[in-house]
Amino acid sequence: MPKPIRIIAGLGNPEEKYERTLHNAGFWFVDALARKYGGSYRYEKKFDADFCRINLHGEDVWLVKPQSYMNLSGQPIRAVMDYYRLRPAELLVAHDEIDLPPGTVRLKAGGGHGGHNGLRDIIRHCGADFLRLRLGVGHPGEKHKVTNYVLKRGSGDVEAAVERNIDDAIDMMPDLVDGDVNAAMKKLHTKDQTVD
Repeated sequence: MPKPIRIIAGLGNPEEKYERTLHNAGFWFVDALARKYGGSYRYEKKFDADFCRINLHGEDVWLVKPQSYMNLSGQPIRAVMDYYRLRPAELLVAHDEIDLPPGTVRLKAGGGHGGHNGLRDIIRHCGADFLRLRLGVGHPGEKHKVTNYVLKRGSGDVEAAVERNIDDAIDMMPDLVDGDVNAAMKKLHTKDQTVD
């Protein structure tokens, strides 16, 4: 039986210049959760992360934004998990996904990193047995353009599609907090609204 989600980590880069870049879609998601559920972030040195607790569907859930930069996200997440004695199966990681078009969001259990350096580092520190919320941001078409693409703002249509995906993902969070991954996937995967 799947474990209920108790820690949600959003991936992104901490500097203000990256705040609205596509690579920070994971931060956008946990920020939206904090707004909806009255969470207030504070920096925790022992985790090297911005951190807050929310009450979601009657359960305490910890939101984490590593401040170590995307490619070094694993250690801050591991530190929170160790401190609260949480297992990888209780972790949801929200991140940008270039292999999905804007307007598509997917929930995935386990697996590899798919070339995402933030996921690579989390797998190195925590193992691969965690849920991923893959927020589609699209692909620039050529591999050598990916870094520049994700480290800038998306078009208005792309940003709006990602924000809609975030709203849809927030709607399925009570199912994840209850440990019902199948119900969450069903809700989420039937709401795609891709942008051409």
